[in-house]
Amino acid sequence: MKPETPLLQVEDLHTVFDTDAGVVKAVNGVEFALDQKQILGLVGESGCGKTVTGLSILGLIPQPPGRIEQGRIIFEGTDLLTLSDKGMRNIRGNSIAMIFQEPMTSLNPIFTVGYQLKEVLRIHRRVSKYQASGLAAEMLQKVGLPDPDKCLHKYPHQMSGGMRQRVMIAMALCCSPRLIIADEPTTALDVTIQAQILELIHRLRVDTGTAILLITHDLGVISEMADTVAVMYTGSIVEHASCDDLFDNPCHPYTQGLMHSIPKIDQPLTATKSLQTIAGVVPSLLDLPAGCAFQERCIRVMSKCRLDPPFFQVSDGHRVRCWLHEH
Repeated sequence: MKPETPLLQVEDLHTVFDTDAGVVKAVNGVEFALDQKQILGLVGESGCGKTVTGLSILGLIPQPPGRIEQGRIIFEGTDLLTLSDKGMRNIRGNSIAMIFQEPMTSLNPIFTVGYQLKEVLRIHRRVSKYQASGLAAEMLQKVGLPDPDKCLHKYPHQMSGGMRQRVMIAMALCCSPRLIIADEPTTALDVTIQAQILELIHRLRVDTGTAILLITHDLGVISEMADTVAVMYTGSIVEHASCDDLFDNPCHPYTQGLMHSIPKIDQPLTATKSLQTIAGVVPSLLDLPAGCAFQERCIRVMSKCRLDPPFFQVSDGHRVRCWLHEH
């Protein structure tokens, strides 16, 4: 049986930013594939390149100072990096949508929620003003907002954080995209609202078949939502596996450090026992060390770590970029 072609395939992606101090390698050789109806979790510390990867896919990197130096982003057989500005505008919203990290800064404060939703519908779906009003209310109802007709007339500051995030999700779903990039969709929300937003995203995947690239630093969210996981560090993916494999058998020392920093119910913290931490600090993206970028923080570092490790196959579908798994 012929394997299904991935919906999205990112190959050797390099995104850099020119600064007064030098060139920042924000995304450094990232590669992954995302199948239809799949949720891929992109996880790592703040500043590791997760959001820049998502923005690169949609062609939203500000140029200058940013630029994509090399790589391919294949979506449904088309390399997005070869498209014109007009071609990318046709992709954004229609085929690929993004839920941004902070809805308060993503929504325009001087326009009502209804105006902004209807603008998306009229531009991308080319419907009449009357049709756009009905569809906008329908989308707000779909994401669980009470009294959607009333919500259409509200401004973003008149809504809670959870309500604004639901509006962002409704906006992303307006054109029935085949891929949604969700950038930290539960940041700054309380745990109850977080759970509701995650349940909403999961239900939408089931109902619509939309694939989701879930960007987060929260391993708890990843364990609940993702089918496969890519772990990023200093702009590169260091481990890629199914969600179950990653949590059962984390192989990269960085991934292991992230796992050890998660509180466990059966191991309560006490005055003498605290969470493990990863020693040291993340190296500057302006001056990454030769070889493995994690070597200065790794407790299992060896001389060979001065060379850049390739991906090693640990098991079927489980790859890790670490010399410890050379054999």
